[in-house]
Amino acid sequence: MGGEQAGSWAQMVAPGRRGAVTVLAGGTLMFAVDTYVTASLLPSAVAEIGGAAFYAWPTTVFLLAAVVASSLTSRVLAAVPAGRAYLVALGVFAAGALIDAVAPSMPVLLVGRLVQGAGGGLLAGMGYALIRITLPRSLWTRGSALIAAMWGVALVVGPGLGGLLAGAGQWRWAFGALVVASLLIGAIVPSALHRARARTSPGPFPLGSVLLVGAAAAVLSVAGLAADLLVAGVGLAAAAVLLVGFVAHERRTAAAVLPRATFRPGSPLRWIYGLSAVLVGVSGVEAFVPLAGQQVAGLAPVAAGFLGVALGAGWVAGEMISASARRPRWRVLAGPGLLAAGTVLVAVGVVALDGSGAVAVWAVGLVAGGFGIGTAWPHLAASAIGGAEPDPDGEQDEGEADKASAAVTTVQMLAVSVGTALGGVSLALGDGDPLASARWLFATFAVAAVLGALTARPASRGVPVEI
Repeated sequence: MGGEQAGSWAQMVAPGRRGAVTVLAGGTLMFAVDTYVTASLLPSAVAEIGGAAFYAWPTTVFLLAAVVASSLTSRVLAAVPAGRAYLVALGVFAAGALIDAVAPSMPVLLVGRLVQGAGGGLLAGMGYALIRITLPRSLWTRGSALIAAMWGVALVVGPGLGGLLAGAGQWRWAFGALVVASLLIGAIVPSALHRARARTSPGPFPLGSVLLVGAAAAVLSVAGLAADLLVAGVGLAAAAVLLVGFVAHERRTAAAVLPRATFRPGSPLRWIYGLSAVLVGVSGVEAFVPLAGQQVAGLAPVAAGFLGVALGAGWVAGEMISASARRPRWRVLAGPGLLAAGTVLVAVGVVALDGSGAVAVWAVGLVAGGFGIGTAWPHLAASAIGGAEPDPDGEQDEGEADKASAAVTTVQMLAVSVGTALGGVSLALGDGDPLASARWLFATFAVAAVLGALTARPASRGVPVEI
C-alpha cells in the first residue's frame, strides 16, 4: 500500500465509474438527509398526529434498525449481486418513508421509521462496501471523503427542507421527497452496478452477533432516553456488558460480523475500529449542542441550530482536505489530538466564560474538533476497508474483505448509540440545572476524546506512511 499513488477526483468520475459513484453518493445522501430532516420536522409532526411522550422514539427505532441491518450488509452482498441488493435497500427505505408520509398516528410513524431504518442501515453499510467493490484501492480514501461530503450536503438540505415544509404545514412531503429521490436513484442502479458483485459465498448466518448487537443498541437507546440517572447509568453498564459479550462471541465464532483479522495477534485492525468508534462517539456531542446553546448561552433556536452543526461542518472540511494528503499516517496521529483539544476548549469555555465570548469559544472548539475527526477519518476508513487483506497465506479472502468494509458502518452506528447514551447520562448528572448539565456534558466528552486519542498510535500502524 505504501507505494501506491493516490487517485485524483477526476479519476472518481472517469467513464465507467460515474454511475457507481453517483449511486454511492445518492444512497448516502438519502440516509444522511433523513437524519437531519426528521429532527427538524418532528415538532410539527407530533403537533399533528400526537405522541409527544414518544418524541425521541422515531430517531431511536430508526437507529436501532439501522445498526442491526448494517451488520448484515456483507451477508446480503454475498447472497445477491450488488445492484439487486442496493435496489432492495432503496425499496425498503422508500417504503418506510412512504409509511411516514401517510402516518395518521405516532405508532404508525414508528413502524415507518423502523422499516426506513432497516433500509437506511443497508444503504449506509453498502456505501463502504461499494467503495471496495467498484473502485480501485487508490481511490478508497477519496470514496470515504465523498461519503463525508454527502453528509455535508445533508447538513444544509436536511434542516432546510424539513424546516421549510414543516413551517408550511406540509411536513409529510419531506418524507415524500425521500421516496421520489429513492426512485430516481433506483432507476440508474441497474446500469451503474450491473458488474458489481462481491465474489464470496454467504457463509453461516451471524445470529448470535446480530442479537447481541441489536440488544446493545436497544439498551443504549433506552439509556439515552431515560430521564432518571440511575436508570440511564444501569442501561449504559448493561450495554457495555452486551458489547463485551459481542466481542467475546466474535472471537470464537465462525459466523461473525467482524473480519477475523480484528482479533489476529499484531493486527492493527482492532485499533482502527476502536479509534473510529471514539471519533464517531465523541461527535455525538453535536446532538446536544443546540439544547446547551439555548439554555446556557441564551441563543435563539436558529443560532443554536447553526452552532449544532459546527462540528459536522468541520468534519466535512477536514475530510475533503485530508483526502488529498500524502502522509496519511501523520493525519491519523494528528486528527484525534485535534479533536481532544477542541472538546477540551469547549469544556473550558463552559466553565470559564459566558455570553458571546463563550459562544465564540464553543464554535472554535467544535469546528476544530470536527476538523480533527475529518483529518483522520478517510484514512481510517480506507485502511479498515482493506484491513482484512491478505490472509496469512497471502491469498485475498473476499468474504473477510466484505466484512471489513461493512463493519465500518456497524461500528459507526454503535458508536453513535454509545455517544447519545453517554450524552443523556451526562445531562442527567446536572440534576436539572442547565449550566451544571452543560458542564457535565462537555467535560464527559472531553475526557472521552483525550482517552481515545491514546489509541491513535496503535491504529496508525495499519495506515500507510505515504501514498
